[in-house]
Amino acid sequence: MKQTIQQKAAELAAFYRRHLLENVMPFWLDSDLLDEQHGGYITSVDRQGKSYNDDKSVWFQGRCLWTFSALTRRYGKQSAWEHAARLGKQFLNEKCVDRDGRMFFTVTRDGKPLRKRRYLFSESFYVAGMAEYGSAFGDCEALAQAEDCFDRMTQWYYHPETDPFKITPKSYAETREERSASVPMVMLSIGQQLRRCMPEKAEKFSAAVHGFVQDMLRLHYRPELRCNLETVRPDGSHVDNPAGRTINPGHTCENAWFLMSEAVYTKDQQLLDDALQMFDWAFERGWDEQHGGILYFVDLDGRPCEQLEWDMKLWWVHNEALIASLMAYALTKNEKYWKRFELLHEYAFSHFADQEHGEWYGYLHRDGTVSHTQKGSMWKGPYHLPRCLMLCEELLSKIAADAPVEPLL
Repeated sequence: MKQTIQQKAAELAAFYRRHLLENVMPFWLDSDLLDEQHGGYITSVDRQGKSYNDDKSVWFQGRCLWTFSALTRRYGKQSAWEHAARLGKQFLNEKCVDRDGRMFFTVTRDGKPLRKRRYLFSESFYVAGMAEYGSAFGDCEALAQAEDCFDRMTQWYYHPETDPFKITPKSYAETREERSASVPMVMLSIGQQLRRCMPEKAEKFSAAVHGFVQDMLRLHYRPELRCNLETVRPDGSHVDNPAGRTINPGHTCENAWFLMSEAVYTKDQQLLDDALQMFDWAFERGWDEQHGGILYFVDLDGRPCEQLEWDMKLWWVHNEALIASLMAYALTKNEKYWKRFELLHEYAFSHFADQEHGEWYGYLHRDGTVSHTQKGSMWKGPYHLPRCLMLCEELLSKIAADAPVEPLL
């Protein structure tokens, strides 16, 4: 007898949970990830989990802290997860914050600064990690630290001249000033998370989130071009060069489910419609009809991409598309989104998942063959995939039970 979508969803919910708790997290806990000597996390590990570079990505200190804290909040306390989380929290606070309040981007294994960047991504994942830790373990100090960092980030977002980190600008604003969709996107997501973790301050964080949502829709969401643009001028106008024509389907899918989540929270049908449209355009432009999977970058006009890796298939892109497709189906019951999820699920688990050693490869060639065999780097670690598995299990369980969808962040 043919299974219903609800029956399939129930089976897949159990599958995603097993894959998270019996495959992915055991890989990381058995690897060289946890630095028992210096604290924090070493994410650059090979296929078997052995370190090949012990320098540390600061944004991954926050990301890993988020993951172990989120596991605890969702599945209950386990000593291994709590120990792992404490290693990250301490290292972040003691080794990763510079004297001016900004954070480093990379440090040595023992926490000496190597690199600092103008972007706010280290700070954003500090907020995410500390907020989740505070929520999971009842640590009011961690919540206060997350809120304080978010407040400073918001100040720098709206008044960049107050940012204490003064370096040579990336480009000359008087010649061509540009802004990236990634900044309001991360600000939106951490604002949503702080609202969940500190419900007594929901009004404050909702006001901040509303501003970031409006910036995303006003500046980057382009219905007339059927896309979400990564780079625009300060007023949202289109720049007709490779950077201005770049579409990042993975970012757009991720941003789409952030916006879907906000639409659920605010009960805003127009925002939901915009988020669904954003996801549709990203999938339609990004899906590779020849080989399957989602391309890393796409040019708005089908012209050559400057990024040499434009046609690769990356793990995190598919993680975000899986979440977006399930949330879209759960909210609309439109079967095109369920079919899209099944397509993504089949591709991801048949190409990225390492059947021999566990976890996922991160990088594939366009034809789906493995490009890099390592499981972690300064850019990949236990974050996008565990988050995907947690949220997909939640959404699949809701679909199986025909229960209302709640905000994911």
